[in-house]
Amino acid sequence: MIQPLKDLKRPEKLAAFDRLLTIMDELRINCPWDKKQSLESLRHLTIEETYELSDAILRGETEEIKKEIGDLFLHLVFYAKIAEEQKAFDVSDALRFICDKLVHRHPHIYGDVEADDEEAVKANWEKIKLKEKGNASVLGGVPNSLPALVKAIRIQDKARGVGFDWEKEEQVWEKVEEEMQEFRAEFNHETGEINKQKATLEFGDLLFSLVNYARFLDIDPEEALERTNLKFIKRFRFLEEEAAKEGKSIADMSLKEMDLYWEKAKSLK
Repeated sequence: MIQPLKDLKRPEKLAAFDRLLTIMDELRINCPWDKKQSLESLRHLTIEETYELSDAILRGETEEIKKEIGDLFLHLVFYAKIAEEQKAFDVSDALRFICDKLVHRHPHIYGDVEADDEEAVKANWEKIKLKEKGNASVLGGVPNSLPALVKAIRIQDKARGVGFDWEKEEQVWEKVEEEMQEFRAEFNHETGEINKQKATLEFGDLLFSLVNYARFLDIDPEEALERTNLKFIKRFRFLEEEAAKEGKSIADMSLKEMDLYWEKAKSLK
């Protein structure tokens, strides 16, 4: 096992974490808002903080990433404090658990198992998880509450971890084209009629196959879509701002007029 370099800032890091634990203790006793919180009341706030961290990462804003990591640390310490008050567990129990789990799931580092590349590590990880949790299915560890796009990624990753996957990239693209044709087949282009229920199912199949193809190209579909969302927002706001400079409201503009501003927006970095 390779020994890590000595961390000269370890005492500083431990002191910072100790300070957070102390502040959490003080807030839980003295602050009316903090005293009132429960595991359930914090849940939606934690989800919001996680998305804010994700946004900061996509924007590449290091200072904001630092702040959002701090916010998440606070939430995790908050949950552990509440659990300690309920005599369920404390933060040291949670940290011991993750440390033990990491050691157990990295036998190629802490044991005698060999894993020479990322794929071998991931495959071994999934096999260990399956034994640990006693799941009847490899997919048993995928949370039901995940957003559909993220869930598709995790489902495919887990299936791949046990060898259930396409062999070649071309096969995956053929599947994308097949699903596209099946989706188009649900439309009657002469009458404009559509079987919405069937079309919805076929569209889902198409998205799933596109996620699969992205995975073969080592593209994160969630990140790709969010970057496109951010790009669209930036261009649309440019359209609004430029129109406003000329005393126009986009609600009163024709699509042709808006397209002129849109083309200008596309030239922005």
